[in-house]
Amino acid sequence: MQTDASRTNDPLSVYLDGLGAQFRDKRQRASFAMYALGLLTDGERKSMEPIAARACGSPDQVHAAHERLIHFLAASRWSDAAVRNQAARYAIDAMQAHGPIRTWVIDDTGFLKQGKHSPGVQRQYTGSAGKTANCQVGVSLLLATEHAHVATDFRLYIPESWAQDRARCRRAHIPDDVEYSPKWCLALNMIEGALAAGMPKGVVLADCDYGNKSTFRDTLDVLGLQYAVEIQSTTMLRRVGVRGKLGQRMSVAEIGAALQSKRRSVTWREGSKAVLQSRFARVRVVVDHHDGLMREPQWLLVEWPSGEPAPTKFVLSTLPESISCKQLVRTFKSRWRIERSYEDLKGELGLDHYEGRSFIGWHHHVSVVLACYAFLVAMHARSFPPSARTQGPNRSLTDAA
Repeated sequence: MQTDASRTNDPLSVYLDGLGAQFRDKRQRASFAMYALGLLTDGERKSMEPIAARACGSPDQVHAAHERLIHFLAASRWSDAAVRNQAARYAIDAMQAHGPIRTWVIDDTGFLKQGKHSPGVQRQYTGSAGKTANCQVGVSLLLATEHAHVATDFRLYIPESWAQDRARCRRAHIPDDVEYSPKWCLALNMIEGALAAGMPKGVVLADCDYGNKSTFRDTLDVLGLQYAVEIQSTTMLRRVGVRGKLGQRMSVAEIGAALQSKRRSVTWREGSKAVLQSRFARVRVVVDHHDGLMREPQWLLVEWPSGEPAPTKFVLSTLPESISCKQLVRTFKSRWRIERSYEDLKGELGLDHYEGRSFIGWHHHVSVVLACYAFLVAMHARSFPPSARTQGPNRSLTDAA
């Protein structure tokens, strides 16, 4: 849908027109533009009906506009991957003007719900609420440079209880070929999709819900991706000694306790209120697997905060043996960016405002949100040089819009 603004090179209109090539006809393009503009403009709720109301000059037109948006999100066929990839490349091009992609961050976030009919909803733990709650959970992928980040993909997690009830799935418009897939598998699917789309590689970062799965780590190795991922204290390892000699089989917790004398204080960044620092130690290890196959040595990074009687976090990393402890810490600790992205996506763009009960609709809604986010990230990268930029604790993305 071309506008007068696009013909005068208004960046947003040009951007939306470019993405419009991914839609099948002018009605889809018009609905996409209406919905995207509704997400980008001020409004307490960024769901379909309020967006339709704000877009229409006359109350008599609101119902028809609302119906068009319902159809666009819940029923019309268009490629989420094509829209997301084009939007991601737009943001990444702007971000990389100031430095290369360094990390790929995996995590998940909750979408609190009242009822039981939205696809994938059930009582489950979500870090968003810090407890078990009635919610949906979405797994996401974020790409980051040293100074900026952009969320590129999301997948809705369908719990096993849902996948086993195909009648319930059909009521929520979940396709028959969508089966139960653990969150770490959804993460690998997104990573493989990003590689296939030609996204610039980065070090994969994830918490222990993902990093503790040996298949997840092994697949990253096969894909040629380095990683720094959290693991549980019960993971069994062997220390690498002089001339590569392996020590006895020990738990991560036991190895961590033995590193007490090697702890050192490391600062990784300026927080919004204080400098962020903790105590760390590291050692070369080999993961002890039951399959008998010998893995290459990698880093075990142990965090032992001041005042704690024992280490609290353990990280496995395939970053080079030559990397400094400070670089290793700063790389893993850049996971904070994905939490900031959730704040922006929900607080500014209505990521969690979708009220439909459709699996397809949820993913279409998220695609438009990600497209809007990519535009804001690109404008932010072009408006604020790295020395002034804080796409982090303080500055809002909308400051650049």
